[in-house]
Amino acid sequence: MASSDRPSFFGRDDSPFGTLFREVQKTFEDFSRRTPFARFTSDIPSPKIDVAESKDAIEVTAELPGVNEKDVDVTLVNGMLTVRGEKKTERDEQDKDKNWHVMERSYGSFSRAIPLPFNPDPTKVEAKFDNGVLRVHLPKPPEVASSQQKIEIKKG
Repeated sequence: MASSDRPSFFGRDDSPFGTLFREVQKTFEDFSRRTPFARFTSDIPSPKIDVAESKDAIEVTAELPGVNEKDVDVTLVNGMLTVRGEKKTERDEQDKDKNWHVMERSYGSFSRAIPLPFNPDPTKVEAKFDNGVLRVHLPKPPEVASSQQKIEIKKG
C-alpha cells in the first residue's frame, strides 16, 4: 500500500485534511524551534535562598547580586518571612543612542515568602546585608527550642 493510499486520522494523506494537518504541524514545529522555552518564563529575578535550621534558630540566606541594600525590605507577619526588593537598571538617559545587541541581565521587583514553623519574636530577629548577600537570623522561642525531642528509630 503506497503512503498516499494509507488512511490517516484526518483521512488520506493526500486529502485536504491531511495536507492541512501537516501544514499546522510544520508551523508549530517551526515556531518551537525559533522560540526557546525560556521565553515563556518570567524574566523577573527571584532571589535564590538557603534555609538552615539549628536547635536554636533558623537562618535564611538570600543571594541578591546587583541589588542595593536600601532597595531590600524584610518583613515578618504571622510566621511568614518575606524578602522584597528591586534590582534597578543601570542604564541612563545617555544610553538612548546605543544600539543594544544583547540584554540578558534582569531588572525589576522580586519577592520571596518563606513560611516558618514558629512565630519568632520580631525584636530578636536580625538581618544583615553584605556584598549582595542577605542573612536573616530568626531565633526560636524558648518553648519551641525546648519542646523538640529526638525520636528513636527502631528496626522492623
